[in-house]
Parts: sequence; structure tokens; C-alpha cells
Amino acid sequence: MKLAGSCLQLDVGNSGSKWRLLEEGRVVARGTYRAADEASLAELLNCTPALQQIWVASVAGPEAESELAAVLAGRWGVQPWFARSTARCGAVRNRYDEPERLGVDRWLAMLAGWQRMQARFCVVDAGSALTFDVVSDSGEHEGGYIIPGPVLMERALLQDTGRVRFAEDVDYALTPGLSTAEAVRHGIALAQTGALALAMDRAGVASSQLLFCGGGGDALRGLLDRGGDYQPDLVFEGLEILAGNSEE
Repeated sequence: MKLAGSCLQLDVGNSGSKWRLLEEGRVVARGTYRAADEASLAELLNCTPALQQIWVASVAGPEAESELAAVLAGRWGVQPWFARSTARCGAVRNRYDEPERLGVDRWLAMLAGWQRMQARFCVVDAGSALTFDVVSDSGEHEGGYIIPGPVLMERALLQDTGRVRFAEDVDYALTPGLSTAEAVRHGIALAQTGALALAMDRAGVASSQLLFCGGGGDALRGLLDRGGDYQPDLVFEGLEILAGNSEE
């Protein structure tokens, strides 16, 4: 399935979604939306009067996917193609016993990372969850980790404690906190970067092998301070790779 004409590409996450519109292979518009946010949905549905293709990478559940497909097909008369994780794509091999159970966003980011690196690398995707995946020199997925992202960590802490409360909006940093807000946010930053540093050390991942993506990827790269490149469109790039290898 080749990229042709106008193509709307969506990266649908658990808490929000990103989209970009391509005309003849060139990005001409992009944005974000939330299903319950009428303004952002209207922006998406008015991004172009006509489309030839709609490609979707989604980690949402089947019901949410069906609702999205109906909205998109109703607007443009085009049935969306939903990417699914496969056992292999080109040189990249998925080692899950049930390949389709590997999160498609992780799979697509690995496909894009391989195309960029053509050697051993690690993708760090910082979104609702923080994921860490290593791909070998031969394109084999060595394995990965899924860690709650900052918002999930903070929510869990506030829900399960009676006196950890704050109203201040403070940044994530690695210095010891001098208020409850700082202690929570800085503690989360420490947990995120500490987990990544340990994962890198155990896997033998060098700074030159790091690729960051996701909404929090660049900030996390700065906090970790071990180098690496921030490539925010890795999932979209992988979506194009997988579509190009699909017969649908």
C-alpha cells in the first residue's frame, strides 16, 4: 500500500492523539485532538476537504477505534487502515510469542528507528507510558520495558495517599524538593531518569544509540543528560514503513 495523494495519519494514544496531513508525501498540516474535545475534533475534521487515504496507529481499545473509524469515514468517505504489529517487517523482527500484542506504537517506532540507524539502537517513547525498546544489529527486538509516565505516577500517588496534596505547578527536575509539589514532581523525574539509566546500563546502550519520541521525549532527554536524538515523528514514519509493506 503506497502513499498517494492526500493521506491523513493519526497516532492515537491513551490520553490524546496526534495527526498530520500529507499531500504528495509532504506534511502540510498537523495537530492534536482529544475525542471529548469538540474544538480539537473540529480542527481535525476540517483539515482538508478531500482525502485518498487514512492511516491510523492506535493503542486505544476496539470500541474507541470503531467510533473513530465511523467519524473519519463519515467525514471523508474513506475507510481508515489501522496498523497492527506484525511478526516481521523488512529486517525488523518482533520476538513476542503473540506479535500482535506488542503495542503498535512501539512496533512502528522500532521500524522507523531501524530505517534511520541500520544498527543497534534503543527507542525511548515518553507519553502516557514510558517505553524502552532495544533493537539489535540484525534488526531483532531484544525486548523492552513499560513504565507509568509522569501523569500516571502522580495520579497514583495522589489517589493512594491522604496528605500528599499540592496546588502549585512546578517543573520536573532532579534536585531534592523543598515543598510537597517539588518532592512529588522531582521524585517522578528521578524515577523516570533513574529507570532509564539503569535500563541503558543493563542493556549496554550507548548515547549514540538513543532515539527519543513522544510528547515528553525531549524534556526527558534533557533530564537524563546522556545524549541521544529527539525524533517526534517516529511513529508516523513507522506507519508509512508498515503501510508500504502491507498488501491491504
